[in-house]
Amino acid sequence: MTSRVTLISPATTPSLRRARFDDGDSIEDSAAARARSAAGSLPAAGRVLASPSVRCRETAAALGLDASVEPELSGLDVGRWRGRTLDDVGAVEPEAVARWLADPGAAPHGGESVRELCARVARWLETSGPADGRTIAVVEPEVVRAVVVHALGAPEAAFWRLDVPPLTATEVTGRSGRWNVRLGHGLAQPGE
Repeated sequence: MTSRVTLISPATTPSLRRARFDDGDSIEDSAAARARSAAGSLPAAGRVLASPSVRCRETAAALGLDASVEPELSGLDVGRWRGRTLDDVGAVEPEAVARWLADPGAAPHGGESVRELCARVARWLETSGPADGRTIAVVEPEVVRAVVVHALGAPEAAFWRLDVPPLTATEVTGRSGRWNVRLGHGLAQPGE
């Protein structure tokens, strides 16, 4: 059984633009318009999912997708850092930020470690993810990173080395234990 999972990163929000940990803000109007213009470019899918965040649900809606919320695809829980900018946290807790960025098992914010996120997302991909046909999932950038790390068998330290731009699609195809990755292609816009 071959599965195709297309992961779409959310449209831009004020939090993303300011390098602020997500605090539930809505996608920007211009980003929503860009998503709406790409709505017809997505392939048909047997399953459509979204991370529970506001920005993922709004992006899915702007793309014309009727997505079911999948809690296992939630973004990284950054605990008490939620809503703060990385610069603000780094100014007050430089050692904690350095440890968090260097050690995948660290969670100085009191939330979830990168290791825990990668394990949760890998579990989803290997058990709930596989399905005949295609799944489209609008997910947080860190979920895309975790899927790619797992699919490639890369070390967790590679997590921070992967950039996931807004409104891009990353596809994994294969089956449990054997995945291929097609990275970050942009969603088609009219006239492209």
